[in-house]
Amino acid sequence: MKLLQAKLAKYDAPQKAKALGVYPYFRKIESDQDTEVLINGKKVLMFGSNSYLGLTNHPKIKEAAIAAIKKYGTGCAGSRFLNGTLDIHVELENRLARFVGKEEAIIYSTGFQVNLGVVSCLTGREDYIIWDELDHASIIEGRRLSFSTPLKYKHNDMASLEKVLKSCPEDKVKLIVTDGVFSMEGDVANLPEIVALAKKYNAAVMVDEAHGIGVFGKQGRGTCDHFGVTGDVDLIMGTFSKSFASLGGFIATDSITANYLRHNSRSYIFSASITPASTAAVGAALDIMESEPERIAHLWEVTNYALEGFRNLGCEIGHTSTPIIPLFIRDNEKTFRVTRDLFDEGVFVNPVVSPAVAPSDTLIRFSLMATHTKEQVDFALDKIEKCFKRLGILK
Repeated sequence: MKLLQAKLAKYDAPQKAKALGVYPYFRKIESDQDTEVLINGKKVLMFGSNSYLGLTNHPKIKEAAIAAIKKYGTGCAGSRFLNGTLDIHVELENRLARFVGKEEAIIYSTGFQVNLGVVSCLTGREDYIIWDELDHASIIEGRRLSFSTPLKYKHNDMASLEKVLKSCPEDKVKLIVTDGVFSMEGDVANLPEIVALAKKYNAAVMVDEAHGIGVFGKQGRGTCDHFGVTGDVDLIMGTFSKSFASLGGFIATDSITANYLRHNSRSYIFSASITPASTAAVGAALDIMESEPERIAHLWEVTNYALEGFRNLGCEIGHTSTPIIPLFIRDNEKTFRVTRDLFDEGVFVNPVVSPAVAPSDTLIRFSLMATHTKEQVDFALDKIEKCFKRLGILK
C-alpha cells in the first residue's frame, strides 16, 4: 500500500457506522423528489429536502426543461467566458437581477461555485473578509482561497461583529459575508443590524440567500427583501437547487462589481456553463414563484404548524423560525440511531453530526416543503415522539 492510501485508510468512521447498521448517507431514491419518495422499494415521507416550494416535479418546469433540450441540446460544451453563453442565460440573468432588486446578475454552474468564486476574488491582500461562524461551507472555502485576512464573529452576535469591525483599519476594504437563513439551525441573520454596522464602519455586505429565496419576502425574494435592506446589501447570492428546483446559482450586484467578477471569478470563467435544461427550469420556477403566492403562504402555514407541534412535544429546536427545523440530539450515536429508526418508521430526515458540528450540538434536520400536508406532519410528529422517547431524548 502506498503512503497516501495508508494514511487515508485510517479514516474508518463510515465503516464503523455501517457495521452498526446506522450509516445514514447515500440512500438511493428511486422516485421524484416529492413529499413521499421510494427508497429500496419502500415509501417514506421526505422531510430532508431543500425543495421548499415543492417544484421539482412540477409539470411546467419539466416541460420547460424538455423544450430547452430540444432547442439547445444537453450542454454548452464550454464556459460562459468563451463559447458557452446562450440567449436564455442572459434572459435569466436579467430576470434574476430585477427579481432581487440589483443592476445585474451572473449565473454560475452551482451555488457552491458562486460563493467559492465570489468570496475568493473580491478582496485583496490588505483587505478583510468578516464572516459568521456558522456560514455555509462554500463561504468558508471561498475565504480560505482569498488572500485577504479572514475575521470570524460569533453567530448572529452583533456585539461580536462590531468588535471585529472596530479592529480593522478604517481605510481598508471590509466585506461582511453572512447566510440570510442558516442552513443547519434555521435561524435568520440580523440583517438590519448588520447593515447598520456596515454603514457605521464603511463595510460592504454579501448575503447568501440559498435558503431565503422562495421562503421570505414579496413573492419569495428573500431575507433582504423581507427586512427592506436590499438597497444596502452589496451582493445577493442565490442557488437554483432549492426553491428553484434546478441546479446552479447566481450573484446579483451592481454593474461595477459584476464586470469585475465576470473577468476575475475563476469558478465562473473556468467552469462549463449551466445546462440549457437547468436554465429553463429556473425560468419556469420563477414564473410559478411570481404567480402563485399561495404556495409560499401554505409553506408558512405548514411550517408554523410543525413548529408548534415540536414545541408541544418538548423537542429542543433552538432559535429556528423557518421551514428548517433542527431537532437537537446532542449525541453522535443517538443521532445516527434515531435517523435509522425514523427511516424504519417511514420518515426520512437528515443527520448532522461531528465534525460538521460539535458532538454536543448534533441534530437531525427536519425540512418542510409547500407540498407537505398537516396530516403528513402529524404522522412525522407521532413517529418522532415514539423514536425520541425510545432513546431517552424526550423527558
